[in-house]
Formats: sequence, structure tokens, C-alpha cells
Amino acid sequence: MSSNALSTDSLVAVIGAGAMGAGIAQVAAQAGHPVKLYDNREGASAQAIDKIGAQLEKLVARGKFTAEQREGVLSRMTPVDNIEALADAKLVVEAIVENLDVKRSVLATLEELCSDDCILASNTSSLSITSLAANAKVPGRVVGMHFFNPAPIMKLVEVVSGLATDPAVAETVYDTSLAWGKKPVYTRSTPGFIVNRVARPFYAESLRLLQEQAADCATLDALMRDAGGFRMGAFELTDLIGHDVNYAVTCSVFDAYYGDFRFQPSLIQKELVDAGRLGRKTGHGFYDYSEGAERPQAAELTSELPLKQCSIVGSAGPLMSLQERFVASGVTLTPVEADQAAFDGMFRTTDATIALTDGRMACQRAVEDGIDNLVLIDLALDYSKASRLAISWAHNTSEAAVQQVVDLLAAAGITATPMADVPGLAVMRTVAMLANEGADAVLHNVGDVAGVDLAMCAGVNYPRGPLAWADQVGVARIEAALSNLQASYGEDRYRPSLLLRRLSAQGKSFHEQ
Repeated sequence: MSSNALSTDSLVAVIGAGAMGAGIAQVAAQAGHPVKLYDNREGASAQAIDKIGAQLEKLVARGKFTAEQREGVLSRMTPVDNIEALADAKLVVEAIVENLDVKRSVLATLEELCSDDCILASNTSSLSITSLAANAKVPGRVVGMHFFNPAPIMKLVEVVSGLATDPAVAETVYDTSLAWGKKPVYTRSTPGFIVNRVARPFYAESLRLLQEQAADCATLDALMRDAGGFRMGAFELTDLIGHDVNYAVTCSVFDAYYGDFRFQPSLIQKELVDAGRLGRKTGHGFYDYSEGAERPQAAELTSELPLKQCSIVGSAGPLMSLQERFVASGVTLTPVEADQAAFDGMFRTTDATIALTDGRMACQRAVEDGIDNLVLIDLALDYSKASRLAISWAHNTSEAAVQQVVDLLAAAGITATPMADVPGLAVMRTVAMLANEGADAVLHNVGDVAGVDLAMCAGVNYPRGPLAWADQVGVARIEAALSNLQASYGEDRYRPSLLLRRLSAQGKSFHEQ
């Protein structure tokens, strides 16, 4: 397959010598291009290149880089203090302040300086490429090239086309990104592109659960890590990002979509911003980072004696790997035929009936389906490896039934973590909402199925693409969870995507449509 990537003798220019701009310059130089790094702050470009040299020296010391490679990269990087020096570039990537007027001014200057075949790319994470190119003389050469921080490490590049972007320009940027060792995805110039749009529910659902007192920060973070397979939970991640930054992105996306409730900002996070508790950088966010502060622990229920027997009603479905884990742990599992469809896929102990959450509260499901001593368990990325599962139970579930579930999970080496009786628990509702947003992104031609999943894995380190995850759980099951959440809250926030409904009705999955 032929490639339209820029040749390595093509000069790449980067404007902005901050962390992102310097990182992009390093990526291009490591790929073999001559690079000019420009910043309007005197000496900033030279300082940035010196810092890159120091970072590469550490890699050499660790055996990750050779001294020759380091010298080669640095020899290809030139600091410049005047923008006129970029006139011979074939690709210019601006990574300056997120201000539309400032970026337009820089692009206008570049149009006067650079040749007509020079590609003008923006690393913007939030501004419209269509708007950036609106006043350009040749808007077709303006394209988004959105890297993720730190650029030398993170693999994703969102290649963003505005209304006027020439498809050949987008293809060249895509192929060049590939040649640089990145994982590019095509997307359109819509608010948040793919990642910053699809990722909103990851933060929003944990924030809502905290506001509803379903569990505390430490518990919800632990569930997203230990059951969901995410590297960090929403609270520790927003503390790392900075609440001023994360809250601003949420507000930007919310406003850009004309107040769609799916993107509604959190009052809890706003209060942190108002208080100046911005996370790690200020020493306090959801967690206290001051010296000597103790990290709170997740809530856990203690097993009295591992339970070694239970029954499975019908087919375990998405809980099959949990069933296999029980058996491998020495639990005697007795199969029982389901006398009603509502009971299919449930585990039973002497007193308890255990079911995967379907987006209803346990108390509601117990009454509607006529189930005594109902205990709900949450979704997990991989039940064969999960070390923790959230559980909740109905108002009329006995203490003995709850304890039996705790003991059964303990027999398989799984810690039971209690949550209040809320719809969808933690992982299920978050994954359902991520999949729903991904589905709408595909429906609205923001990206394709493969692109959405790749973007979320390569851009924000999700353990599985949200649409592939929906396929694994079952599209119909995800749609049902969303419909039940929507009914429980009476809010448009949880409305299932039309694409999700269509695939569910057709019995198809995202990756086979």
C-alpha cells in the first residue's frame, strides 16, 4: 500500500516550545526530519531543545536510546527566534495558546511566508478547524493534528478535517503520523473531536455517583481500576489532570453541544475549582496530597468463611468467566434450569439470588421481577482477573444473603465492595455511557467504529475500546441498561443512541455491522 507521508528530508516546523510543542518537535526529529522549533519568547526554543537532550540522556543511561541516536535527534533540531525562519517548511504544527484569534493570526502569517504546498496543522484540542481556516487564503491546507501529552510517548494522533480541508492533506498528515510511529485516526471538526467527547462519561458518572453518595472517591476509583481495568479512577485522574483543565473541557463540550445533558458539568467539581483545590498541582483535590496525608481506602465487606457451593440458573452469559473462576476456585456449581427468562444467568446461594446489574436499582428489580434476597453485582472488564466487584442489594435482602455473596466472591479471590442501591452501579453505567457516546460519534460521522475504539485505547489508555466492550457485553444488554437508567432518572442524559438501538434490534454488533 502506497504512502503519502512526507519524506524525511522535508522540514517540519513547530510553533510553541512548551511541553506539547517540544514533544511534537522531538517526535518529528526522531522520525528523521529536520525540525525548526519556534517560540516568540526569546531563548525558549533553545531551552526546550536542551531539556529534550537531558531527557534523552536519561534514556541513554537506561539503555532505551543509544548515544548516537540522541546526537542524531539533537542535530536535526534547530531553535529559531523569528517566525520568518519557517518559510521553507513543508509541515508546520502550531501548539500555542488555545485562543482562536491568536491561532488565526499565526496561520495568516504562515500563509504569507510558506509555500502553497506547505501543510498548516493545528494541535488544538478544543477549537474548530473549520473556524481556524475560515479566513485562510487556502483553507484546504489547514488541518488538525492533535497529539496527546506527552507526545513522544502517547501513540494517538487525531487527524481533524474542517469543512474545507483537502482530503489529500488529511491523508498526508495521517500517513506522516504513521511514519512517525503514531496511531492516527480520522475525525471531523466537531466539539471534542473523538477523545474529549467520548471520554466525558468516564468522569461524569463517577462524579454523579459521588454526588448521590453511592460510594466515596476511594471506593469508586478502586472499582474502576480493580473491576473496570482502567489505569486510574476518575477522581485520581482528574486530580492529576487538574480540575481547572478538566472542568473547562467539560464546560466547553457542554456549551458547544448547546447544553446537551449528556455533557452536563458537575457542581462538585465546580466547587473544587472555586476553592482552588485543583488536584496534585495545588496539593489538594479530591484527595489530600500534603506531606503525611493518608490515602483513604476503598470500602470492603469481610468474608467470614469462603462459600464453596452455589447454583447457576440457565446460561451465565456475560458472567461465564466468573462461573469458570468459581469452578476453578473449588466452588461446586449446580446447574438449574431457568423457569422464567428474568432469572436466566443468575447465581443462587442458599439465601441469595445474584444477578448482573441491568441498570435498575436492586429494590426496583426485586419487586418487578419477584426476586427474594436479590444482590446485584457490577460489570468487570474480565471476571477471570478482577480483584474487586461492586455489589448492592434490595431493601428486603437479608444480612445472611449479603454475607453469602461476600463469601462466595471471597472463595474466588474477589473482594466485595458495597455501594448504595443506585441504577447501573459503577462500571456498568460508565461503560454503557462510553459505548453510547462512541455510538453517537459513529452515527454522526465523527469517526468510524475502529477509529473510536483505537482513539480511546491509544489516546487515554482505556483497557478496551468502548464499542468493542459493548460487543463483548452484548449490544442489547447495553441498550437495556441505558434504557433502564433513563427510566430511573427520567433524564435525556441516558437516552440510547439511535445506532445502538438499531444494532440491538438487528441483533448485530458494532464490529460486524
